[in-house]
Amino acid sequence: MAAVMLMFTGSIIVLPALLVLLFSGSEGEEDASSDTLADAVPDTSGEQESESESEAVVPVYRDAQDTVDHVELEEYVLGVVSAEMPADFEMEALKAQALVARTFIAQQMEFGEGSDLPGDAIVSDTTAHQVYKSVEELEQEWGANDAEKMEKISEAVEATAGEIITYEDSPITASFFSTSNGYTENAEDYWEASVPYLRSVESPWDENSPRYSNTISFSVEEVEQQLGVELPEGEALTTGKEKTEGDRVETVMIGDTSFQGREVREALDLDSSDFEWQRQGDEIVIHTKGWGHGVGMSQYGADGMAQEGMDYREIIDHYYHDVEINEDHDYTEAFVHHQEEEEKES
Repeated sequence: MAAVMLMFTGSIIVLPALLVLLFSGSEGEEDASSDTLADAVPDTSGEQESESESEAVVPVYRDAQDTVDHVELEEYVLGVVSAEMPADFEMEALKAQALVARTFIAQQMEFGEGSDLPGDAIVSDTTAHQVYKSVEELEQEWGANDAEKMEKISEAVEATAGEIITYEDSPITASFFSTSNGYTENAEDYWEASVPYLRSVESPWDENSPRYSNTISFSVEEVEQQLGVELPEGEALTTGKEKTEGDRVETVMIGDTSFQGREVREALDLDSSDFEWQRQGDEIVIHTKGWGHGVGMSQYGADGMAQEGMDYREIIDHYYHDVEINEDHDYTEAFVHHQEEEEKES
């Protein structure tokens, strides 16, 4: 599994890849306009843009094509928001997602070198980092009549242009996920690395998510094979279950073996590590609450907050503890300088 680097209080910690959710973003009303999606891409050439911002280019590894695309920063942010959040979400939620996407790549600009990606890429277009789609791909996916979606997302990106989330003057690890179980998770309860700004908070808005709860069934044989255990017959399947502050499974005994909740979730590809299960004949029926790892910003929570009239800054402040929203372009200036030096050497 790929890893991302995390910096706070002057230290760098390597964490597993963020398990972010890919939304299709394909639902919503059709637009009768003949505009193309390219017309809605943010214009970064205006006089108000700083030179470093207009010149910053993100080298993105395109996994399916096995190529590296060089994408202007704000166009990259637009491509991430379009791929990661439905366009019919509230504007303030889209703004929060834009800020999160820009912060993620800002951190990669500072610490993303040596990430084992081909060429000069510092980020991929997959959930190993954050999903990105080009304007051309979105135009093909949505169709020319859906330009209204891109215009809405472009507005969200432009409204937050240049802004990033920082903790102690460094870009944060801006993790996010789809749907909570009513609470977000402390970073150390999922990744085993404590992060001061990734703390458990309440997120009651998620109950409106279509994936707030889910039920899935496995054969007993499948569960035994995936977990490497032998399930007892006629006895409780799990014992000694302990919960995290975010009300997910921290540890649980399955037969004679102790598992972390995350291990069970990943082995069985469950929506969440908040799960309950029972045996029904030759099947194991598992009920989950939430969708995703639970660390950082809940996307459905952000949309719920926006529906209640809260703006993107309030959303960010709720899901990330003691952070600031800055317009400091030092990170882009350093990255652009590094790119220019590499071009001279080549």
